[in-house]
Amino acid sequence: MANLNLKSVEQRTFDAIVIGSGISGGWAAKELTEKGLKTLVLERGRDVKHPVDYPTTNKMPYEFEHRLEVPLAIKENEPIVSRCYAFREDSMHFFVKDSEQPYVQEKPFDWIRGYQVGGKSLLWARQTQRWSDFDFEGPARDGFAVDWPIRYKDIAPWYSYVEKFAGISGNTDGLAELPDGDFLPAYPLNSVEAYFKEQLKTQYGNRHVISARCAHLSKPNPIHLEQGRAQCQNRTLCQRGCPFGGYFSSNSSTLPWAARTGNLTLHPFAIVDSIIFDEEAGKATGVRVIDANTLEMTEFYAQIIFVNASAVNTNQILLNSTSDRFPEGLGNDSGLLGKYFAFHNYRARITAEYEGLLEYRTDGRNPAAGGYIPRFRNLHRQETNFLRGYAGALNARRYEVEDRSGFGASLKEELLNPKWTNWKIGSHMMGETIPKAESHVSLSKTKTDKWGVPLVNIALDYDENDRNMMADYHEQFTEMFTKAGFTNIKTIDTGQAPGLDIHEMGGVRMGHDPKTSLLNKHNQLHTCKNVFVTDGACMTSTSTQNPSLTYMALTARAADFAVSEMKKRNL
Repeated sequence: MANLNLKSVEQRTFDAIVIGSGISGGWAAKELTEKGLKTLVLERGRDVKHPVDYPTTNKMPYEFEHRLEVPLAIKENEPIVSRCYAFREDSMHFFVKDSEQPYVQEKPFDWIRGYQVGGKSLLWARQTQRWSDFDFEGPARDGFAVDWPIRYKDIAPWYSYVEKFAGISGNTDGLAELPDGDFLPAYPLNSVEAYFKEQLKTQYGNRHVISARCAHLSKPNPIHLEQGRAQCQNRTLCQRGCPFGGYFSSNSSTLPWAARTGNLTLHPFAIVDSIIFDEEAGKATGVRVIDANTLEMTEFYAQIIFVNASAVNTNQILLNSTSDRFPEGLGNDSGLLGKYFAFHNYRARITAEYEGLLEYRTDGRNPAAGGYIPRFRNLHRQETNFLRGYAGALNARRYEVEDRSGFGASLKEELLNPKWTNWKIGSHMMGETIPKAESHVSLSKTKTDKWGVPLVNIALDYDENDRNMMADYHEQFTEMFTKAGFTNIKTIDTGQAPGLDIHEMGGVRMGHDPKTSLLNKHNQLHTCKNVFVTDGACMTSTSTQNPSLTYMALTARAADFAVSEMKKRNL
């Protein structure tokens, strides 16, 4: 029996454990396995293999029972996830349903989740911008949150490293506020987006429209072909899963690459209950895992643990990892675990029309989704009544319309000869929110899920800074649109709750001081050195840029450091 027990423990022991298989978890798996570590990846959802498990990817609209619309009964039963723009009949199977995995909303929060191998990397908007020192130095300049323990120079080479492997399209724009990367050819702006770009250059000088940078293979390099991926086909059906691997996902890129090393063990349906802390050794020794189907609890062991479960789940796991040494959660000597949680503010929008350039029409599909207006407020000095700033999306299109009110020959004529609208222009704000102690993730003291894990309690809200920022966005974009000759300008406040941006960040923030942060500059827990957090939970502030590229770069950087420390026997 003793020999059997020893063999069982040996079979459950690895060099490294990665919790989560999404964008950052996939990168952790790739880096650790490539460096020779036998690595266990734990995913709480089902397996999804590229490209065989994309059941809707090649269907035509008429092959869907509801022509891509979500049935009313599902909308009524799943009101939160139904508010997500990508939740459609062709992609519903990649989303967590509200009714299946509830959580506690201390304040309204629309938590959008994707529990399967690959996580939300199958569903993300694929927008990829580097951060600059305007972002990493923001907290130090205005005193909100704490100083980042790294600067742009620390992460710049890792941005390049992940960009080359993932495949990022974009232009060299030469903007200090949005550093250039190692890009594939950019997707071009259309005629009205390019027109607006020139108008901003003429009218302002310091405001810019660039082609949106995105994780699509506009022109694959050999490294992408070696991954088995092909050029993006511009289908813009990405939420279905791409059989060509035309956009970056864990499923098409990092996880298969890790599997090729022979060092990867992938374990789906694995609900991580908590991390095991060994009081005598002074470090984590493994994780407790609940089988999602049988409810059986199993322990797995490793020398290092990467927590990449997505921001809210990572906070949940660490808060639930209690011991005599850490009664309030693993690494939580400061009492800050779960606090200073933040998000992106996508509530403000603006639309307009343009009556010029009617000799051009919209043709084809742009996977980059148009243009991007980098942050231009409060860069070099504090110039507004709010802290930090916002970026803006930009897209312009023309549409075919027909009058369907007639019948017979007149209706037939209208359907055969549709008319084109004026150009329709739209933008939405991507605002930085300020992390605050009262913005937090905690564990319910009375409610558990069906696996016995305490439910997550989320308390986030907009504040005066956010409202002032939205007002400025509306004012500035109205002015810019007016100067460009756009008409029928309408400002919109969607009133949406936090969460639909799907950019949750913080709760396990990086910093210099263990008294004011949980992680050091290498993404290690200050007080449990063999546990690393490199997903959204590690973020000290939120910037305005989409965060996924930064998660990837931080993960590759931390994995390199972790393996180096293992070789030195420091972990």
